[in-house]
Amino acid sequence: MMDSSWTYIIAVVVLILFFSGIRIVRPTHRGLVERLGKYKRFARPGFHWIIPVIDRMFRVNITEVMVDAQPQEIITNDNLNARVDAQVYFKVKPDEESVKSSQYNVFNYQWQIVNLARTTLRNIIGTLTLKSANSERGKINNELQKTLREETGSWGIEIVRTELKEIDPPKDVQETMNKVVKAENEKIAAVDFATATETMADGARRAEIKKAEGVRQARILEAEGEAQAIKLVNEAAQQYFVGNAQLLKRLETVEKSLAQNAKIVVPSNTELINVIGELAGGILPVPQK
Repeated sequence: MMDSSWTYIIAVVVLILFFSGIRIVRPTHRGLVERLGKYKRFARPGFHWIIPVIDRMFRVNITEVMVDAQPQEIITNDNLNARVDAQVYFKVKPDEESVKSSQYNVFNYQWQIVNLARTTLRNIIGTLTLKSANSERGKINNELQKTLREETGSWGIEIVRTELKEIDPPKDVQETMNKVVKAENEKIAAVDFATATETMADGARRAEIKKAEGVRQARILEAEGEAQAIKLVNEAAQQYFVGNAQLLKRLETVEKSLAQNAKIVVPSNTELINVIGELAGGILPVPQK
């Protein structure tokens, strides 16, 4: 009876030790097993059993983690206080050496990364003006990421990326910058309006020039027509009145009389009636009594 009791007790103790030594490692973690304070083995995802009390397992997360560098006031190169904040994305590499380095080469690597990021930001932004710091965010991110990778190379950590969250100037400086931007926008709008007005004026000027050219050309054509008419009159005068000065004088007299609506009696047997008939389209002579 005594022997069966001891057997039962031993079986219970063994079961307790067995179940208390079970460890399950998820795919998102890796494990480090230590025996009596000394590194023993590497635990990959799955089932593991350790000796209770003697062995200990430390699980390490290998997924990507984001830490905030926490806002801080940084004096820029132009002596302005800027409120700067950044985020760092990193993860522990999944191989055995990297996991060991993250635990044995650095104490609390997340806290260390935050402080390293804050110090690096002060060094970078302190050499820039506030305006250049806002316009060169990509450059600041690259320099921050490069520095963190170099400094954490022995920690078994991969710096995935860094993001400059904010660079905010003091309130009065921000208001001044907003006024400057507004003035620049108004200046650009004024230049655009002036350009459009100039273009319209140039178009109107060209239209007036073309209109004046048309009027000039019409007058030229009209003058040419008048000149041609004068030429024909001169040719007619040359044809009918050369050597007949007396006849020309009579014709001028007839023209003046007709202009005054006077009645002229022209003998039918004179040359003048023939000339007037040709010029006026035909005039019937008045028979003499």
